[in-house]
Amino acid sequence: MDSVRSPEWPVAPLGGLAANSATARYGSPTGAPPPGGRAAPPPYRPSDVPDAAPEPRVGAVPAAAPPIPVKILIAGGFGVGKTTTVGAISDIAPLTTEAEMTSAGLGVDDAGVRSAKTTTTVAMDFGCVTIDRSLKLYLFGTPGQSRFGFMWDDLARGALGALVVVDSARLDDCYPAIDFFERAGLPFVIGVNAFDGRLAHDLGAIRWALAIGDHVPLVQFDARERLSVRDALLVVLDRALDRATREKGA
Repeated sequence: MDSVRSPEWPVAPLGGLAANSATARYGSPTGAPPPGGRAAPPPYRPSDVPDAAPEPRVGAVPAAAPPIPVKILIAGGFGVGKTTTVGAISDIAPLTTEAEMTSAGLGVDDAGVRSAKTTTTVAMDFGCVTIDRSLKLYLFGTPGQSRFGFMWDDLARGALGALVVVDSARLDDCYPAIDFFERAGLPFVIGVNAFDGRLAHDLGAIRWALAIGDHVPLVQFDARERLSVRDALLVVLDRALDRATREKGA
């Protein structure tokens, strides 16, 4: 049987171009290839990738630094308005650990005759508020009952100050909170919550009854009003800053 032979392709002259090359078919390239091989293609550069990072403009404003976080405690006795205080000023929906009060708490948890309280904080409240571009407060509300006192040490860790909320009609409920912060050496401010817009005693009598020195700020505020809570927290910040300044200069 006759064998099948491949067609005879023309032989390229030594050092020349093949007859079936792209150059022979479509014309000569603009640039001569390097000796002994074809021209290397240019490196691939995607069109959407810039050649280099842009130079910063002269006088450009640097990116603003994140606000400084500051931890503040909202403390006090049972039913004095701690949860209300956090909720009134928090920029976010406050985290609460409220539980329904049951008959087991009768005679133990007394919120006073003026209170219609039906729930109680069993762990903590949490909220936050941005004072300005450089300062953000993280608010931790403590539980008011003495049986949850074991949590106070953990909640106070890292705090710069505290607002002790007081009901002027039940001053004895705030004594444990004042004693705690005095022993811990944490700056605190007494905030007398004006239930129904009035106080049972004037501020001078309250200071005498609490036996606190003149260096401890005593202010009246309304736990339901955002601006009133803000003013009380600013006093706490001022107290903490004053102490930090004195310690730094010592």
